[in-house]
Amino acid sequence: MTATNSFSTAPASPWRARLERPWVKWGLVVLVVVLAIVVPLLLPEFANQTLARIGVFSVAVLGLNVVMGYAGQISLGQIFFVGLGAYVTAYGYNAGWNIVIVFVLACLIPAVVGMVVALAAARLGGLAIAMVTIALPIIGVPLAKRFSEVTGGSQGTSARFSAAPEWSGLYDDQWQLYLVILIGGITFLLTRNLVRGKYGRAFAIVKGNESVAASMGVSPYRFKVLAFTIASLIGGVSGFLYMVVVQYTSPETLNFGHSIELLASMVIGGAGSIIGSLIGGAWYVLLPQVTNIIDPNLTTVLQGAILLIVLFFLPNGFVSLPRLLRRIGRRDAPQRSVAEVPQHTEE
Repeated sequence: MTATNSFSTAPASPWRARLERPWVKWGLVVLVVVLAIVVPLLLPEFANQTLARIGVFSVAVLGLNVVMGYAGQISLGQIFFVGLGAYVTAYGYNAGWNIVIVFVLACLIPAVVGMVVALAAARLGGLAIAMVTIALPIIGVPLAKRFSEVTGGSQGTSARFSAAPEWSGLYDDQWQLYLVILIGGITFLLTRNLVRGKYGRAFAIVKGNESVAASMGVSPYRFKVLAFTIASLIGGVSGFLYMVVVQYTSPETLNFGHSIELLASMVIGGAGSIIGSLIGGAWYVLLPQVTNIIDPNLTTVLQGAILLIVLFFLPNGFVSLPRLLRRIGRRDAPQRSVAEVPQHTEE
């Protein structure tokens, strides 16, 4: 009995214990802030633009992670809310509205649409919700083409409002990256606080078992709607940032294929993980560039092959890689310790 208890209370990882120290946490925060300020000034234009796009789609993956990774609800239409936020941004700016009001509307309108969809679909089963969310980008593309006076039709629409102001002394790519870092960083921070608080615990209970959640007084319906609404709002934030960086949107932005790519990016980064959302955004942007360098004619095949290979070795995404390495290290440690024990012989 004593032996069993001694094994069950294994000591925490020394690296984890060090990271939990307050001065280490604040040191990491200061380091991240300094890097966020300095890096855009040092990198070339292409690198800044690539980092900005990674930030845009990391926010999009973050929204998908809220509803799927944390709340466990199937959503295959996240790209619709990204595109809707982009269209609201373009229309508002071209209509002469204040950019702050445009940003607020780019967040609120997707959130309201997402809440309406969730109110109607959240009582349905998982596959039924999936079918409803699949319909969003599918109907979004023809709607964007039809209402050409608002969306620009098949040609799309542009909004060039993110040029660096003269007083900043910055290039456009630097200014845009700073905007993405600021708005995206705040979005990540607020989402992290949300999922680590009581709402995050409620999402986890609903994800685990809806019947148990109901017996504990946690309404599955209410928190499904809440998760979907928050994910839609974050999609709107991503759509605004998309216009900051790309400055152009068209019906192609709403293409259902992009929703599948966002889903794959979330899984590759790590479902239910803030860091995994950042990794997923990098995967979404960088993988097509890498496969194009290898062979532009086999881009889709290469992307699928790489996806399968990664998931075979890391089924929980890249965020689980440190855990896997620690497990391998613990498995090898007893073998090393036995090998190092000196062998005594009787004389």
